[in-house]
Amino acid sequence: MKIWAVANQKGGVGKTTTAVNLAGHLVAQGNKTLLIDLDPHGSMTAYFGYDPDELDKSVYTLFQVESSQQLRPALRDIMLGTRIEGLTLLPATTAMATLDRQLGAKEGKGLVIKRSMELLENEFDYVLIDCPPLLGILMVNALAACQHLILPVQTEFLALKGLERMLHTLEMIIKARKMQLPYTIVPTMFDRRTRAAQEALQTLRDRYGSKTFESVIPVDTLFREASKKGQPLSTMAPTSRGSMAYEVLLKSLLQAERMRHLKLVNS
Repeated sequence: MKIWAVANQKGGVGKTTTAVNLAGHLVAQGNKTLLIDLDPHGSMTAYFGYDPDELDKSVYTLFQVESSQQLRPALRDIMLGTRIEGLTLLPATTAMATLDRQLGAKEGKGLVIKRSMELLENEFDYVLIDCPPLLGILMVNALAACQHLILPVQTEFLALKGLERMLHTLEMIIKARKMQLPYTIVPTMFDRRTRAAQEALQTLRDRYGSKTFESVIPVDTLFREASKKGQPLSTMAPTSRGSMAYEVLLKSLLQAERMRHLKLVNS
């Protein structure tokens, strides 16, 4: 099972859109896929037609479990289906916003998601985690659990500052994990008609080189239509610009995964 986290400490850069659409393409290729909504705003949960204010159980429940024996039944309890066959959701509720205050520095709570995913090892091929836009217990959990980090960055200059903060956070997590965490920067909401977008994209490529996805995710109004229908764009309009861009991104991520595996085998 492969676990990818989609994160940025700036909101509105396309995290949920990225997670949902990568998941859509993974499922289309026959991969059983789990989406985890770790953002208390619950955008991904709402995307699939669930109300984060109305749900009784969510990822929040996993943090209330006192023993590892209770974790598996808790996971079963909170999993929700989606309209897409092969795609399952662990939803968010607004109560998750209180976790930092509740848990403080309580030992072991940074590994709740990692331990939960170990219990699901044989049930899913891929897990994609949608992170909140701030550093706290939920983002720490995502970064501790994942094997690859995807960093969507809107192609405008304020978003570049948010990326710098996120990479600083990543450095701290890498030191704590005592192991590397591969990441890919994904330019999103790219409008080739504007000079600002072109300049922001060039800055990303100049600063971060091969860490930046070689293509872009364009502005596409169909993303909004797909979210209204609770579907990935790959399901609603597979040949649209946005869907095809995420298909290219997935190919790039899978290729990087294969290269890392080969390097490990040969080392």
